[in-house]
Amino acid sequence: DFLEKHKEAIQERLYYRLADLLNLDVDLVFYDTTSLHFEIDEADTIDQHGSQSAGGKRYPALRKRGKAKNGRDDAPQLVIGLAVTRDGFPVRHWVFPGNTVDVTTVKQVKADLKGWHLNRCLFVGDAGMVSASNLKTLSRGGGRYILCMPIHQGGEIAEAVLTRPGRYQTVAENLRVKEVVVGEGERRRRYVVCHNPQEEARQRQHREQVVKELAAELDALHHIDGTQHSKRICQLRASGRYGAYIRLTKSGRAVIDKAVIRAKERLDGKFVVHSNDDTLSAEDMALGYKQLQRVEEAWRSLKSGIRLRPVYHWTPHRICAHVSLSVLALLLERVAEQRCGDTWRNIRDDLKQIKLAQLLSPNGIVWQVTEPAPGAVKQLKSLQIKKPPPILDLV
Repeated sequence: DFLEKHKEAIQERLYYRLADLLNLDVDLVFYDTTSLHFEIDEADTIDQHGSQSAGGKRYPALRKRGKAKNGRDDAPQLVIGLAVTRDGFPVRHWVFPGNTVDVTTVKQVKADLKGWHLNRCLFVGDAGMVSASNLKTLSRGGGRYILCMPIHQGGEIAEAVLTRPGRYQTVAENLRVKEVVVGEGERRRRYVVCHNPQEEARQRQHREQVVKELAAELDALHHIDGTQHSKRICQLRASGRYGAYIRLTKSGRAVIDKAVIRAKERLDGKFVVHSNDDTLSAEDMALGYKQLQRVEEAWRSLKSGIRLRPVYHWTPHRICAHVSLSVLALLLERVAEQRCGDTWRNIRDDLKQIKLAQLLSPNGIVWQVTEPAPGAVKQLKSLQIKKPPPILDLV
């Protein structure tokens, strides 16, 4: 409760302390959200849990039903936002009600980071953050951003950007880029089409396998009257794996939609990024966005290693405190990794070799620490932690 009461001040002081000690690179701040579900049946209501206070702070009802990123649409959830540096250090986190849409979180995130002196803060976000109002919010006050753009049929990206001819520039073995400018003057919009040949091959192979399976399913159902839908055909059309490739003919017969296949082939291995910072090259924009994987790595560490889930709390301020403690744990891991030049798993395994033993004798009890192995001694030295004394206590 104490931590949650003073969370805002703690986050800011930690940021300035770490920026000074570790010389953090904060030109780029990566932001993304994830959902965290609860094993309960009913969502919170305002009457039950809303506007509860802890330390004078008011909290909304958090456990709400929304679009789950882990496929658990059946359970109430909350939404967590996380901003990290290019080195993977968490800068700040936010907890939103479970029915919050990603695009509505950006205004608060930018406002909260405004006074933190993040050098030339370049906001990097995913396609879920893109909306006309968000672009205005991010641009206000000279703000700069790199965003991945959603591709909608008939939209500017699909019609004016991806169809624009031009040569790709090779950045790496798995990345080629092509710059496209739409419009003129102050209204010009700068995009970079990114192409990953390896991802293109993977997506094409996956689709061919899906279409092959679908063709076999439809062939097995050829005897069904074309004017009626069998239960199986309805299941196929509702399937996330097969549904996009099925088309009904005028007679009501289900066939494979080849036009959809051709449309998806044109997008294989491609994504489009947009920025309002003209000082960035096409290569900078592409690589800057690809580093958004730092947030994905943070989510994996929080959910798998630190065990952010399951959450057993039910009051809003305790849920928020649980998230805060988990993010602090992630920060400790990242600091340890930076100091030791090693992964947290290796650091942890080396330090776990140090044991505390209880020795019983007629003259009393001795609490003795085992001699640290060379690997543990090295990690302790890197972390600037003194070796524990051989004898901790005599009773």
